[in-house]
Amino acid sequence: MVLKRQPEAGDILQGTLDLLILRTLVMGPAHGHTIAQVIERTSENALEIEEGSLYPALHRLEDRGWLVSEWGLSENNRRAKFYQLTAKGRKELDAASSRWRRMTRAIGLILGDIPGEAKEEA
Repeated sequence: MVLKRQPEAGDILQGTLDLLILRTLVMGPAHGHTIAQVIERTSENALEIEEGSLYPALHRLEDRGWLVSEWGLSENNRRAKFYQLTAKGRKELDAASSRWRRMTRAIGLILGDIPGEAKEEA
């Protein structure tokens, strides 16, 4: 995954790509190129998913039983592997989303970004 700006150390947390893929597949089965496009569009072009990151992640998620795949034809009549969220994947998406929200809330509290909360000055 690539941020379309100068990256900083630790920019993308481990597991974020998995979460984005699982969330994208809630809409239904999709092939890799479509998954990458949806993430890019939904992030207002802030995130670009590279093939070298996407396909290993898809295979890892499939190995964990969070996705299943089958071959089909893409919009331009090319053979493509379509990935679909499983019940186990949906359960993991719910758990990962909850973890993400807790973590971002905690960071927001520290930064003082949450209304009504002030950050401590060091």
